Amino acid sequence: MSATLQNENPEVKALSQLPSRAQEEENLYLKGNEEWLWDASDELESIEKIRDGVDAQEIFDLLAKINDPEHPLTLAQLSVVKLEDIDVFDNLYGNSSVIVYITPTIPHCSMCTLIGLCIRVRLERCLPPRFHVDVKVKKGTHASEIQVNKQLNDKERVAAACENEQLLNVLNSMMSTCI
Repeated sequence: MSATLQNENPEVKALSQLPSRAQEEENLYLKGNEEWLWDASDELESIEKIRDGVDAQEIFDLLAKINDPEHPLTLAQLSVVKLEDIDVFDNLYGNSSVIVYITPTIPHCSMCTLIGLCIRVRLERCLPPRFHVDVKVKKGTHASEIQVNKQLNDKERVAAACENEQLLNVLNSMMSTCI
């Protein structure tokens, strides 16, 4: 963390406010739809043969626990990463793509490129190779969004950044809380 904070008072969400797959399943159960319940043990073998798709919730879960480089909070707690700002097209057997729109906590955030790079690296490490990853600053949320977007989606710059040992150490420390 830097000595002086750019955003000394960010808006913070409680962990219980963040969307999760377990929360979605609990909501379905609480609605009283007993037909939804089934014995999955009979279907386990056939389910394992089906290739598992990736959805926005899974991407959110991969990114939500990344630490902010400036605050002792996660990107999800700071609303830098939001479920509704993740687009996934999963072809399962061909080219697939993920687009993550990030929302900086302030319009002149100097950490925006670092955060975006960390998101890109996390997804490239975790997703199957069929996925093309784009990370973009959400329109109108950053003073230099066009320049940041160019940097985040320039393969040569990203590759060069990942070869920088000091920068890689920073990225790894941001991802240290990810499972």
